[in-house]
Amino acid sequence: MPESESLSDTLLEQSPACLWMVREDLSFARFYGSPGTIFGKSSEELTGSCALDALGAEAPAWCSRFARALAGETLYLRERIGGATWYITVFPVRGKDGARYAGGMAREITPWNTAEQELRNTVLGALKAQEFERNTLSKFLHDIVGQNLTALGLQLDLARMDVESISPETCVRLGDIQKVLESIMEQVREYSYHLNPSAVERAGLRSALDRLVTHIRERFPGSLRVNVDPSLKIDPRIASAFYHIAQEAVENAVQHSSCSSIEIAVRPTRAGASMEVRDNGKGFDPADILGGSRGLGLLSMEHYAAQAGLDLSITSDKKTGTAVRAAVVEAS
Repeated sequence: MPESESLSDTLLEQSPACLWMVREDLSFARFYGSPGTIFGKSSEELTGSCALDALGAEAPAWCSRFARALAGETLYLRERIGGATWYITVFPVRGKDGARYAGGMAREITPWNTAEQELRNTVLGALKAQEFERNTLSKFLHDIVGQNLTALGLQLDLARMDVESISPETCVRLGDIQKVLESIMEQVREYSYHLNPSAVERAGLRSALDRLVTHIRERFPGSLRVNVDPSLKIDPRIASAFYHIAQEAVENAVQHSSCSSIEIAVRPTRAGASMEVRDNGKGFDPADILGGSRGLGLLSMEHYAAQAGLDLSITSDKKTGTAVRAAVVEAS
């Protein structure tokens, strides 16, 4: 073996990163470094084995990634495994004999996460501040502006009754003013709702989700269904978090998934309740750091789930679509 190849193998084998190659039949061809953390098995166990048979529950996701790399795509992923965070690249490799492989490289980036976590905390702080301001403005519109407009409408009713027999023309004008006032009141109520959908607390989760679906239908031509178990009694704090998570999940589905169907289902569980928002869109890899899954929408969902103590999970497949699930955590 030429010295350069020997040095290359030595470098790769002793690198802190893990590298691998997968053949077109999805069998593992070669490893450099230990794959135990990434795949849960040693290189001896995996070399020569088909990924579909060797990787258990994680096999479909990895096989999909390898297939995409074999087709010429490069993937940039971030996986949290145990207490560590890994940056993973899966990429196409062409052998000297023309054979195609899916190459992979994983390196731990846990020590680099401090700055990112600080940024996430800053964004979450901004979200909380924004939420407080929206709630304050919504309360002002509902309690002050809305009530004063209602009182003004009652005064106009009384004025119209006073002049009804004296000046019918004035009554007509007062009626026109009331119609304008009613339109303004409806707009104030609508804007107040958008700022803070407190209907969750006032009328319940089902009512708030129905209203959300009504608004989404104005720009989504597909099927939208809501299924909430009528026997469920959900704590208002949990219900509010469910609503906000559903709002973000539906918005993501409408904007990014090219789906034709979205379903929101809230069901009882042994711990209390769970909510799932499922679409039949094109799906994505939740670990893809370049995909929309890691944008502000996910951060917002994580924020609301953390506030209410919910477990949040996202599963996605390019064939079956995406499911966002939030559930009350069972007490240990």
